[in-house]
Amino acid sequence: MRLRYDAPVVRATFDDPNLVSCAGLVPVMRLAEQAGLHDAVADRVSLPTDKGANPAGKVATIVAGMLAGADSIDDLDVARHGGMRSLFTSVYAPSTLGSFLRTFTHGHVRQLQAAARDTLVGLAARTPLLAGADTLCFVDIDSMLRRVYGKQKQGIGFGHAKVGGYNVWLRGYNPLVATLSTPLTAPVVATTRLRSGNTGSSKGAASMIAETITTARACGATGEIVVRADSAFYAKAVISTCRRHQVRFSVTTRIDTKIRAACDSIGDDQWINIRYPQAVWDDDEQRWISDAQIAETTYTAFAGTRHAVTARLIVRRIRRDDPTQAPGQEELLPNYRYHAVFTDSPFTLVQAEAQHRQHAVIEQINADLIAGPLAHLPSGRFNANAAWLTCAGIAHNLTRAAGHLAAGAWTTARTTTIRTRIVTVAARLAHRARTIHLHLPEHWPWQPAFENLFTAIRTAPD
Repeated sequence: MRLRYDAPVVRATFDDPNLVSCAGLVPVMRLAEQAGLHDAVADRVSLPTDKGANPAGKVATIVAGMLAGADSIDDLDVARHGGMRSLFTSVYAPSTLGSFLRTFTHGHVRQLQAAARDTLVGLAARTPLLAGADTLCFVDIDSMLRRVYGKQKQGIGFGHAKVGGYNVWLRGYNPLVATLSTPLTAPVVATTRLRSGNTGSSKGAASMIAETITTARACGATGEIVVRADSAFYAKAVISTCRRHQVRFSVTTRIDTKIRAACDSIGDDQWINIRYPQAVWDDDEQRWISDAQIAETTYTAFAGTRHAVTARLIVRRIRRDDPTQAPGQEELLPNYRYHAVFTDSPFTLVQAEAQHRQHAVIEQINADLIAGPLAHLPSGRFNANAAWLTCAGIAHNLTRAAGHLAAGAWTTARTTTIRTRIVTVAARLAHRARTIHLHLPEHWPWQPAFENLFTAIRTAPD
């Protein structure tokens, strides 16, 4: 592509009040209204002073800015350009929204989290966001370290992270995120919680799982619910919470002496060969792995305590190859590396093991959030950042619901893709007979997706 020289661009003037750069906000924010975002925030959130006035409009402005790609408070000004005031009312300035966020206390954050859950329930009723939840629904929980550089931020601490394959300690926050998904749908954010960077991964996980299970059932998850987590959440409180709420669990275990003894007790004739659909990169051995073996045995976790639980121990083993071994010379005794999963899943061995590996899908949620609103936690106030994290979850769920209404491959597309191809499309406003007509770019490559979304929202019942 090259610039034209027969008609060169010689002037750029910002003077058109009828242009917008994110016309996709029209159907997405209409979807938010239909899902009950404004009503939920108005009913649930009550902040003091004039800074807390009209919380529904302010939260909606923050969410709209995030949908358009904002990752800081100043970036929320994207909601006030061009003809946006002709499309939306109650659009607030970034300075007002910053003051609003700094008003939040822990109790107000909990109120906003309740409004976020109500909105998710409304989205699940309005769109096929959790199709198949009446048969099987997965609850995934994981933590992530978000690095910050401001030393005066409230609640920051040094937490463990892996960067480029190296274990490092970084200053930041440690958000805890729980998601809902089904075998037919991509995950959505069910619950969020902001914690200090030096907080242990499993702290508060049990109560968060209980909230997520309640949300899942409110969203129509009347079938089997399986809670999946990695070894950081292999704890008495987590397993007990799953049992108390009558849901299944599938948790990776740490390979301690007892677990290794259980793995070694499995006979050679019990192992089943499996092959990954795609090769998996092994950080420990620095190589691609596509073959493994799986088996299962019975194991009692937390034996000798009142929290003792007996269930299945599904073990996956990968043969360790000695890089110094001469070609054609076999080992005297093969050496294996074990991965164990403690679960009461009712599914077959192969199904249960494959389902647990799919817990890694929550890493995609973390990546989507980091590529969007969680690129920064912008405030110096801890509870303001906690409210920001909650709004980021709402924005993610709205984007995912919009993808379902856009149909086709958009139901599982990354939220960044949906944002750049459907939400942030430019349009010119034409005012006709007390209505507004959006003139969008001709030959827009993703026109069918926008039209599917716009039509689905416009024809929705009241």
